[in-house]
Amino acid sequence: MGANIPSKTIEELEHILLHPDTYIGSTEKHTQNLWVYENEEMVHRSVSYVPGLYKIFDEILLDATKRDPSMDSLKVTIEPEGNTVSVYNNGEGVPVGLHKEENVYVPELFFGHLNYDYNVKKTTGGRNGYGAKLTNIFSKEFVIEIVDGRRLKKYKQVFSNNMGTKSEPVITECNASENWTKVTFKPDLEKFKMTYLEEDLVALMKKRVLDMAGCLGKTVKVELNGTLICFMSFRDYVDLFLKCAEKSKPAPLPRIHAIVGDRWEICVSLSDGQFQQVSFVNSIATIKGGTHVDYITNQIIAHVMYKVNKKKKDANVKAHTVKNHLWVFVNALINNPAFDSQTKETLMTSQPSFGSYCDVPESMLKDVEKSGIMDTLLSWADFNESKDFKTTDGRKIQRIRGIVRLEDANDAGGRNSEKCTLILTDGDSAKALAMAGLSVVGRDHYGVFPLRDKLLNVRVASKKQITDNQEFQIIQKILGLQQNKDYTNVKSLRYGHLMIMADQDHDGSHIKGLLINFIHSFWPSLLKVPSFIVEFTTPIIRVSHSNGTKLSFYSMSDYEVWRKRIGNNANCWKIKYYKGLGTSTSQEGREYFQDLDKHMKEFIWPSTCHDLEAKLIRYKSFIDRELILFSRAELQRSIPSMVDGLKPGQRKILFCSFKKKLYKEIKVSQFIGYVSLHSAYHHGEQSLANTIIGMAQDFVGGNNINLLNPNGQFGTRNLGGKDHASPKYIYTELNIVTRFLFHEDDDKLLKYLNEEGKSIEPNWYIPIIPLVLVNGSEEIGTGWSSYIPNYNPREIIANVRRLLNEEEMVPMDPWYRGFRGTIEKSMKQGGYRVNGSMVKIDEQTFRITELPIRKWTEDYKQFLESITEGAPNVNDPFIEDFRQNGDDAIIDIEVKMKPDKVASVMQGLFKKFKLTSIVSTSNMHLFDAEGKIKKYDTPEQILEEFYPLRMDYYQRRKKYMLANLERLLLILDNKVRFILGVVNGEIIMINRKKAELLIELKQKGFSPMLRKGKSAEPQVVGANDESSEGATWGDYEYFLSLPIGTLTLESVQKLLDEKAEKEKEHEVLMGTPTKSLWLKDLDEFEKKLDELDSKEAEEDRKRSNQASKKAANGFAAKPAMKPPQPRKNTKKTKNVEPENDNSSMEIENAVEVAKPKGGSVFKNTKEADDDSYILSIQERLAAYNFESPGEKSGGEFFWLK
Repeated sequence: MGANIPSKTIEELEHILLHPDTYIGSTEKHTQNLWVYENEEMVHRSVSYVPGLYKIFDEILLDATKRDPSMDSLKVTIEPEGNTVSVYNNGEGVPVGLHKEENVYVPELFFGHLNYDYNVKKTTGGRNGYGAKLTNIFSKEFVIEIVDGRRLKKYKQVFSNNMGTKSEPVITECNASENWTKVTFKPDLEKFKMTYLEEDLVALMKKRVLDMAGCLGKTVKVELNGTLICFMSFRDYVDLFLKCAEKSKPAPLPRIHAIVGDRWEICVSLSDGQFQQVSFVNSIATIKGGTHVDYITNQIIAHVMYKVNKKKKDANVKAHTVKNHLWVFVNALINNPAFDSQTKETLMTSQPSFGSYCDVPESMLKDVEKSGIMDTLLSWADFNESKDFKTTDGRKIQRIRGIVRLEDANDAGGRNSEKCTLILTDGDSAKALAMAGLSVVGRDHYGVFPLRDKLLNVRVASKKQITDNQEFQIIQKILGLQQNKDYTNVKSLRYGHLMIMADQDHDGSHIKGLLINFIHSFWPSLLKVPSFIVEFTTPIIRVSHSNGTKLSFYSMSDYEVWRKRIGNNANCWKIKYYKGLGTSTSQEGREYFQDLDKHMKEFIWPSTCHDLEAKLIRYKSFIDRELILFSRAELQRSIPSMVDGLKPGQRKILFCSFKKKLYKEIKVSQFIGYVSLHSAYHHGEQSLANTIIGMAQDFVGGNNINLLNPNGQFGTRNLGGKDHASPKYIYTELNIVTRFLFHEDDDKLLKYLNEEGKSIEPNWYIPIIPLVLVNGSEEIGTGWSSYIPNYNPREIIANVRRLLNEEEMVPMDPWYRGFRGTIEKSMKQGGYRVNGSMVKIDEQTFRITELPIRKWTEDYKQFLESITEGAPNVNDPFIEDFRQNGDDAIIDIEVKMKPDKVASVMQGLFKKFKLTSIVSTSNMHLFDAEGKIKKYDTPEQILEEFYPLRMDYYQRRKKYMLANLERLLLILDNKVRFILGVVNGEIIMINRKKAELLIELKQKGFSPMLRKGKSAEPQVVGANDESSEGATWGDYEYFLSLPIGTLTLESVQKLLDEKAEKEKEHEVLMGTPTKSLWLKDLDEFEKKLDELDSKEAEEDRKRSNQASKKAANGFAAKPAMKPPQPRKNTKKTKNVEPENDNSSMEIENAVEVAKPKGGSVFKNTKEADDDSYILSIQERLAAYNFESPGEKSGGEFFWLK
């Protein structure tokens, strides 16, 4: 017997029935492409259905999943014939009992009572609390059955007429083990303008049941019309979609699956150029996705974009392009989800409100990267690129106009174009040489075009760089090349041959390699055409004999063999180095072209010729034998030596500093010229200027020990040294400690290089401690990179002493002079965490007093602006304002945070303010003493390898010093004998022939002393060697050239006193252990470090005093700053005695430096008034790698820069 519904409820029912769109969505039929389940498989097809009817089914299905977590069974029955749907689930459900306040059974309240004021319109999906009641309202019959085992009651009640009437509940007894709920309803089809449950709607319902099986996983058995759905996981559910898509695919689609926490499950596959997604929020099917899908997809897109654009820099792949190739499946649990409508098709909840985080695992991102999407996107990029390159195509025409500097062959583009050769020269000077040669071979078959500079490496260049490159476009037009065309011959080209005319050095090899790389990148088939690319070779060295004989050498190895063969007969030969093509004269150019076959070498593909001759070059052989030499030379310019920590450019600068005795300041621009002249520097003035400036920089994060003094503005930590002044305005000189680090007595023991007949810098210097550990290094070379942190020179000295005492070394940690932050070991092997410094002033205000190493002040200021309220384009700022109180050396920044952000920012404060960075020792690559690149695992390993080499050179030094003393004693003895002979009349010097005098000296047993450095070297054009007056006279010149005023008995006594002094010195040196020489050098070096520390401590004290006098009002009252802690055992500054620089390496007379009387060539450092102001060494040393942008090289292709 039916019961009446309260009048208020009737009004609510009428409102819902009159406005169904507000509650269940549209009641009109819609047609769209959706996934449905039919014939035991997923099918994507056009579906006509009523969203509102589908919604009331979904509400009951979702309601069934919100029961007891112990639920393990869900059964759904769909009977289209009877217009009946039933949903059953086990587990504890709605309790069967009377509600205390309403005096109504709880199931009736839950399924049949409305608590809604229809005057308040609520349109947000999922927030009106109706749920299953809506199914009741839009059904002709709605039956609920609940078995409550806890209360031993079974409840059944029937609602009808759109919840307008209800039966009295029927309550019976049940077993305690029974707990289940079943809802059976008959939709009111008339409300949806339908007469029966149509096939499309039933297919959608079935698919929705499968959704539940996929979301609930193996913990719940789901049955559809009595058939168990055999899903074990969400991944099994995803397989239904992918199997359908694979029917039209030649290969299976990838399935990349991950479970993140207990709230997220993800699967990723590939799509056909249009983004697809299947997603669920709390088992609700979000068929249009939403913020949860964007959250996952954006992470994947960002990773793929980064990888694609890194692999192909000009790919320029956008996010939407990557997204269109993805198919993403997401099953998520979200707190209080908000949707765009009652149909709940799109999640609108913002990511911070999800209640959980889902960082896509790195392993999943790598699997996506390998899934084939990278190849697809790269192919897409190549396709777009080829379309753009088509616009620069050339064509075969007889005359082309408008190309400046082109000397076109007369027959180019005509009937005889196959016989024509285009000569590409390295610059205009080489073009002039080629033009001189055309006077021999004629202009009909030869054209010339000069390259302005090295060609672009097209394999690592961006598309824009290539399309904007004028020279590539010009070469295409001159040759008539067309994109995407395979060439089996050269008939369609304007020229049949391409001749490369470049210098015969490493840079020339690089130019040849870049041109071959250009052709191979766009027209690889051309390389297989015989003799298309030809090389023009010129001599590196030419020698001429006094009798008119001339010889040419095309490699240094051939010249060295010839040089050894002629031995001491080299004096009559004159040599000339041809470093570049510009060295050759026009007459020599004509000679080259008269014997063209001798100077031409053809490049061949391996399969085109098997009987190789000397004038044929395989491309592979060129790469393996010639281009590899360029790569090695480039690497040597980039990676320093383990021995002296220097690169060649830095070594040349140090060599010239020692040669010039650079103890007085010199303008950097002038010093650049001196270095270029005396060290054969070939890489441009700007590169050299940057290297000199880098060696002198002393700011925090720069050099721990700057070898040169920065007299002027050499850059600050504000811009990492880039704010230095022009070289013409700044001065430099040797640092006071440099000669104590590179001892002068070692100069004579080094192996000096020779270039163009001139002695230049050694292959490496030998400092007393490894400089590469002191100043560190961060470099990139061809195929290699290197990063070595800075270390404390005093800790290095201490470990050297331990090695000398045969003790174990103490592990060293990175250290930077003047750095006031902290450096601590990280969890990663060989890693260190570098932290800046921040102190709290009050609840909102903090003071930043240090930044991580090499985080420059200006860059950090820009970062602070990006998180400051009121700045343009700022998202989620967390500071109100910041104030800078520092200077060029000191960091002092006050930051005032927003009150509502303090709590969140305090969790990970240093990370939020980017005051932490990572330093690693896992990439320490250096050239060892033998010139081989080697990886070092620890700084101690570098020191272990350095120690025996340095000890060997101390032994050599001792041996050399003893030999010099013995030679000097012999000279003194002979001088005494000679003077006494002259004084006593035994040797007559006046009115005698030179030959007779020399014979007499030899008979009397005087020791001949050959002048140092005399050898039978050939005369070199441009060399500055002094000529000899004669070997015989030179043997006794050391006393024959004595002034006549010294031939006295008083001079004899002075010489005897000097001899006695040298004998004592010899005796002391003989008894000195080799280790003691090293220890003495270390002691003297530490004294100089003490002097520098004292001087810098005094400067810091003055800066601190000046800063304390300034009245600066901050965001809060500033606490008193603690004065710098005094360093224990600080030594006072001492005068520096000048050293007598008599380096045997000098090639010509250097500018002599006057020795000041009674003092040092350096100014004395003022002793600190109060030792408490002298900073510790740990607070005063600063690091910088010897970096010269001009010397730094990079490249990602296997052999090209």
